[in-house]
Amino acid sequence: MAEVTFSPPFTRPDGVADRLRQTGYAVLSPADVALWSGCRLADLQALAADWAALPPDDFLKDGGRYRRRRHACFEVVQGDVVQVPHRAHWQPLEYNALHGGMERWFAPMTPETVAQPAWTQLLAALAALSDAVFAGAEAPVRWFVEAHQFRIDTTDGIGRPTPEGAHRDGVDLVAVFLVAREGVKGGETRVFEAAGPAGQRFTLSEPWSLMLLDDARMIHETTPIQPLVPGGYRDTLVVTCRRGSFQGADGVAQQIAGQLATTP
Repeated sequence: MAEVTFSPPFTRPDGVADRLRQTGYAVLSPADVALWSGCRLADLQALAADWAALPPDDFLKDGGRYRRRRHACFEVVQGDVVQVPHRAHWQPLEYNALHGGMERWFAPMTPETVAQPAWTQLLAALAALSDAVFAGAEAPVRWFVEAHQFRIDTTDGIGRPTPEGAHRDGVDLVAVFLVAREGVKGGETRVFEAAGPAGQRFTLSEPWSLMLLDDARMIHETTPIQPLVPGGYRDTLVVTCRRGSFQGADGVAQQIAGQLATTP
């Protein structure tokens, strides 16, 4: 039986901010990602070579061996992109029931990738969009940006892009770029309103297509992948923008302490 897939509901670059405000998500085709970010598509595609050598994710609590990744953190304000010292990725259990509450020290992104002009342009474009959609009169603000390179493979027969299930990330903006998709079926993207009945399903299939999410309003997941040929895989780049600080156990503890101190 042929696999049934749904085409992404693409938005034009000049409509991205309005689409995010209206529906909580937006999807761009590869050509429009290039226009929106100010990058040549060839320069974005040149970044993809780095995904072939990602190290294993040693923190998978489901026992799987299907995920490889690198991670890096940045601060961005008014187009100025600064990489910060390598730090652990941390999420509260509220947002990640499987891996929340633990410091996960992933391998850092390579200096060669971070130094590419296209990389800086992507982060600057995401921060500018975050200013437009979330910051309001406060814009421009300092955005705390985390980037994750993922390869989900099918070495063991199945790969899970979101082993934690449908979730939010505890940030303002979530950007999911499809970097490559080779020899697999599945991997359907699903987005749902966090406080309503509306939802959408589609499959990102073209390299450098992009899904953007208002994380406060939308829950998202990607269904498992299975091989069509030996060695099939799905590569993505996930970038999040957050106001105030990076997520971290210390920051959450301080926030809770402050709330308790002001409670009558």
